[in-house]
Amino acid sequence: MTSTTLSSREFNQQFNKPAKAVINGPVFVTEQGQTSYVLLNFKDYQRLIREHSNMAELLSVPELAANIDFDPPRSAEIARGADLS
Repeated sequence: MTSTTLSSREFNQQFNKPAKAVINGPVFVTEQGQTSYVLLNFKDYQRLIREHSNMAELLSVPELAANIDFDPPRSAEIARGADLS
């Protein structure tokens, strides 16, 4: 599966290009260098909504997860042992 990245300007000016590119894989549309939309063919969209019932499962799809920036904040607190008494 091949992905394509276009700016929103390119997407708006040349709809034939993304419409043809989506045959080979997802088309990522960027605005000011940041991915803002993903264009999928209908078959792939149906597969995603049918196969994955929650966000955790969607994030497990390598093609989708690779394009998600997720850097949760780290706790500054020191972990301590559990009191099992």
